[in-house]
Order: sequence, then C-alpha cells, then structure tokens
Amino acid sequence: MILEEEFFRDKTGQKSGESVEEVVSVYEAVCVRKTEGSDSRMECKDAYTDFAKVYDEFMDNVPYEEWCEYLVRLLRTYGCREGLVAELGCGTGALTERLSRAGYDMIGIDNSEEMLGIAMEKRRESGLDILYLLQDMREFELYGTVEAMVSICDSMNYITEYEELVQVFRLVNNYLNPGGIFIFDLNTEYKYREILGERTIAENREKQSFIWDNYYDREQKLNEYELTLFLKEESGLYRKYEEFHYQRAYSLEEIRKALSEAGMEWVAFYDAFTENAPNETSERVYVVAREQGK
Repeated sequence: MILEEEFFRDKTGQKSGESVEEVVSVYEAVCVRKTEGSDSRMECKDAYTDFAKVYDEFMDNVPYEEWCEYLVRLLRTYGCREGLVAELGCGTGALTERLSRAGYDMIGIDNSEEMLGIAMEKRRESGLDILYLLQDMREFELYGTVEAMVSICDSMNYITEYEELVQVFRLVNNYLNPGGIFIFDLNTEYKYREILGERTIAENREKQSFIWDNYYDREQKLNEYELTLFLKEESGLYRKYEEFHYQRAYSLEEIRKALSEAGMEWVAFYDAFTENAPNETSERVYVVAREQGK
C-alpha cells in the first residue's frame, strides 16, 4: 500500500514528492478486527483502527491542557524553550496541537493511518504548521535532528520487547541535537497489577459504546486488553468491532539500563504531574533522558 504524499508535507506546506510503503506496526501488538455478521477476520497492522473513529470522544476525560502544561514545564526546566520537537505515538494530535500552540515546531509520528487522518483534519481546522509522519517508532527516520522528543500516554508500554525498546531509544538519541532532551511516560507495574488487573470497564453513550476486558500476566509483565466497540451507523443499527492491545510493564531499573545501552544519559524519574520521585504506588511515571553522543 502506498501512503498519501500528504503524510510527508514539509514545513513550508509543500509536498515533498515522496511516498513510502506502509510500515509495520509501531507497537508490538497483535490486533484482530472482526465485523459482526461476517466470518472474515483481518490481522491489523496497528492497534488503533476502528477505535480511532471514536478515540477522542472516549478520551474526553483526559486533561490534555494540564498534561501539556506539565510537559512544557519539564521541557523548559531542561532547556528546551523553543525549536523543533518530535512526538512519538502522537495519535490524533491532541497533545501535538497544544505543544504547537505553546510555541514549538511540531512533528507528529504515529503508524495508525486512521489516527493520523484525524490529526490532519484537526490541522486543517486549526491552521497550525505541524508535520505528520506515518512511521513505526522502532524504525522512524527524520530529515535532520530536533531539539527534543516526547512520547506521552504510555506509548512506550506498547513496545513489549526489551531489545526493541533499546532500538527506539537508539533512534531517539540519533535524531536529537547534541544534549537534546527526551521525555516520555510509562504506566507502572503497580497500575497494571493493582489498578487494571483482571477488570472489565464499560461505557455506554448515545452513538457508541465500549467494553474493555483487561488481563495482566504478572510473570511475563504483559497487559492485554480486549476492546469491543459498538458504533452506531446511519441506518440506526450498531456494528461490532474488536481490537486486542498489548502493553508491557517495565521497571525503572530496566528503563535506566535500556537508555544506557542506547547511548543515552538518564536524567530523572518523576511521579507523573509532580516534581517528586516515583513511589511504590505511582501509577504513571515520567522519564527524562538526554542525548550524549552518536
């Protein structure tokens, strides 16, 4: 499949003239989509296909403004007040647009074509100058280096193989300016084990509903959730879709080790949205690392 050139528009707004073959999944996820009333099953190349249509609606409880303020504060604390910033796993661009409004020149990278389609529609409406790239974060390429990279909303947990996490960090180090900053967040093992665990979460709305069945394997440190969606069609009937998502819990020690193996300098861990160190009941942590040579 050849991607639309619009995914590769340069910062002047002109098409680069390049197109590439669709890359494999950005996440180490096995995703199966099944349409009710059909025997056909299709393996998906990413974990956000049908869910992309309603992602923003179901995520409307996320305080993106507060998340952005916290992230901008961290960026500025570590010396990045302006310049080019790349976001890995940008999704529908909710945070990307806010960072752009905060004064950063943004590049959004994701491998869900559906999610990026929504992000680009937001860009058309806002008029913001954001470059979106449809790429696998384990294999991403940029035309040059950037001042900082960020990855929020537990995108790194989707990298379920340690060696591939190291590879992502190597690429980040490669595309950062000398001394550039990398900030990302992670769901903790405590959250997977004690908060999500073996739970079922459901929400019913007028035009769509979802059921989230969660399972956590303590031995493998792998979290699986089966997402069942019911989306209302123009006929008034609801169509059922299923997606399977997989994430891995990493210890802080593993993260420090992976950053070191990738040639990066670990700088700090934070209990999310605070200036405090993580504790045993932290559900989300922020990681700050720095480029230290190619």
